[in-house]
Amino acid sequence: MELLFGEMEELAGQRNAIDSRLVEIAAEIEGDGIWGATGVRSVPALVAWKLGISPHNAETMVTVARRLEEFPRCAAMMRDGQLSLDQIGVIAERAGEGSDEHYAQLASVATVTQLRFAIKLEPRPTPDRTPEPERSFRRTVGERSTTYRITLPKVEAAKFGLDSHRDALIAQWRRDHGGDSDTGDSDEDAYDADGRAEEPSVRVPPFPTTVDAFTSLVEAGWDADVARRPHGQHTTVVVHLDVERRLAGLHLGPVLSDDERRLLLCDATCELWLERHGQVIGSGRVTRTISRRGDPRIALVPGCGATRGLHAHHIRHWEDGGPTDLDNLVLLCPFHHRLHHSGGITITGPAHQLVVTDADGEPLNPGSLARTPTQPPPAVKPCRGPLGERAQWWWYTPFEPQPPPTGN
Repeated sequence: MELLFGEMEELAGQRNAIDSRLVEIAAEIEGDGIWGATGVRSVPALVAWKLGISPHNAETMVTVARRLEEFPRCAAMMRDGQLSLDQIGVIAERAGEGSDEHYAQLASVATVTQLRFAIKLEPRPTPDRTPEPERSFRRTVGERSTTYRITLPKVEAAKFGLDSHRDALIAQWRRDHGGDSDTGDSDEDAYDADGRAEEPSVRVPPFPTTVDAFTSLVEAGWDADVARRPHGQHTTVVVHLDVERRLAGLHLGPVLSDDERRLLLCDATCELWLERHGQVIGSGRVTRTISRRGDPRIALVPGCGATRGLHAHHIRHWEDGGPTDLDNLVLLCPFHHRLHHSGGITITGPAHQLVVTDADGEPLNPGSLARTPTQPPPAVKPCRGPLGERAQWWWYTPFEPQPPPTGN
């Protein structure tokens, strides 16, 4: 075991030193602003792509990079291999300003969990405003039913819209069944001579309740979600055709640049309106709609992991004669779709052999930059890690943020 522990300590020190250099590189990339030329959404996305690590680890690395100058001693200890990226990440995420010396001393003997707890003990400034009411959602599943309990602040509850859905259902019920002789004169149940409710007619649906309104609200949300997909339903090209002169023209709209026009028309529908003597006499079929029966291939632009709310994109634009078939279609996230049409990246096909290049024409390789090392590992001391002892918090003094200097 001692031999294995010794090797682990040596490798841990080298890993910490390597992570320190990667953090410095990330800070330099973000400081110079050169990451935008790669077509990625953010620096964490670039780090995750190039290093082949998870988005969470990439966020930790970039968080440390952004506060590197605030924690010089912690950064130096990481550079020497004595602190890990996760230890510095916990400090950089929530530690107060001016706490470098305090947490550097604690981090040398504390685990990540102990550091996280210590930072929670750090006093926080009293907020100037009243905190927002709590929101909660609780679901209880029984054998035959499920019970939901939702708590919302008044502002959000006012937008819940349950009453409006119930009023709409009641209005629809009255339009459909208000004149039915079996429903009686009442909105809900009919009553006999003794004042007892009669059985409702089997031909008439029950009067809408609040539960029906809640179901309608949920269904409306799903309908709205479906309505915004595919992206082509957002844009419709209207063509006016004079049947006598056989002349066609586009319906007037806002002035768009060529890139904006091609972006909107990349996945749009086209309506044909037939006119004679300036009067509409009919309409043609909606055309050029992308069928979702055979799903287009998802274009995984390097650094992007989006899988929802995607736009259908013609690799060869249909204005240039590109067909609307699967070999010429890919699905892009809205960010990269706009970036492509603005010239930030270039996507060429066919769909099963996509090539993505940056603004300089350099291909973007979806793989990470990892390769066989050609240089010796960093010469740093082995890292023995935290003590591993149970923390006795009664002797620990939390960090006290210093008040800002006054102008007097």
